[in-house]
Amino acid sequence: MRSAGVRIFGVALGALLVGGLAMAVPSASAEEATDDRPTAIVSLGDSAISGEGAGSYESGTNGENGNWCHRSANALVHRTAVADATINLACSGADSANVSLADTTHYTEGSQARRLIDVAQQYRVTTVIVQIGANDDPQFADTMLDCIAEWFNPFGSGCRGRLATEWPQRLAAMAPKVETAIADVKSAMSQAGYAESDYNFVLTSYASPLTEKMDEFLHGPQGCPFKLADAKFGRTVAVPQFSEALRGVATRTGVKFLDFSRATENREACSGYGDSSTEWQNRITVDPWAWVTGGLDAIGIHMAQQSFHPNARGHEQLGRCVSEFVGSGSGSAACVAGADGNLHAV
Repeated sequence: MRSAGVRIFGVALGALLVGGLAMAVPSASAEEATDDRPTAIVSLGDSAISGEGAGSYESGTNGENGNWCHRSANALVHRTAVADATINLACSGADSANVSLADTTHYTEGSQARRLIDVAQQYRVTTVIVQIGANDDPQFADTMLDCIAEWFNPFGSGCRGRLATEWPQRLAAMAPKVETAIADVKSAMSQAGYAESDYNFVLTSYASPLTEKMDEFLHGPQGCPFKLADAKFGRTVAVPQFSEALRGVATRTGVKFLDFSRATENREACSGYGDSSTEWQNRITVDPWAWVTGGLDAIGIHMAQQSFHPNARGHEQLGRCVSEFVGSGSGSAACVAGADGNLHAV
């Protein structure tokens, strides 16, 4: 809804005689009426933007009753400074269909785009930011597990050989699904009374969780059990190709694009060798207390689902870059660390 109520000042012209002269009182036009709803930036997507790995999860999304969305109070949307309110609709593990208007359910929650309609009526949404695609055909989490399995085989050639052929095919299959989700998010905003020119629509790519620049011998026990050549392929080939595929989606759908592919460069998991305090990505992270909120459902993947996601430090920097990007008015940029050590939209 474009406005919660239109206030019209001066609905009639009054004539006032002063010294024999008629003075007209002008009326304000409807266009001058103001929308007094609080502004908001809203995030939709999967674990990388829900705040998975950043801790401090919203009550009800930390395994309670089967909801493992892990929406964090530290998520990047909450680290932006572009609107009065920051609203996180993203959910860990979501795919493009879960963001779209389709009748789907994921971790007990329905369509993110449908919930956006309600939010966009309550607030004046000025920015929508979407990060999606990793859980579609790329199957990023399963791919990471496959590569970890290769690390345990000292005689194996690693996962990069197979991925070199499969990865571009997976990205091509993913693209139309992300395009559908974007079209549905636009439709949701339209149903809430917005024209496309009324708000910023930003699609982001993903930051590389890994690097080959880690301890040659101890990186496995330190929490990054990947062959160095596989980690290098991921950082220098797979993640950049993923970013370019999403850039193509943004171009075809007419939305803005923010490239995260180098956002955690030199801050990836295990880049600090024995010291993780400088890193913006989590290493393998096992939460033995997940069963407290999630019960027996926590046993298995949910105990480790925070692994290889941006941590709170990473989300703070990503949110900073998003703010800079939105403020710039640009249609495309990349988040890259500057001389001051912070991320900037360049």
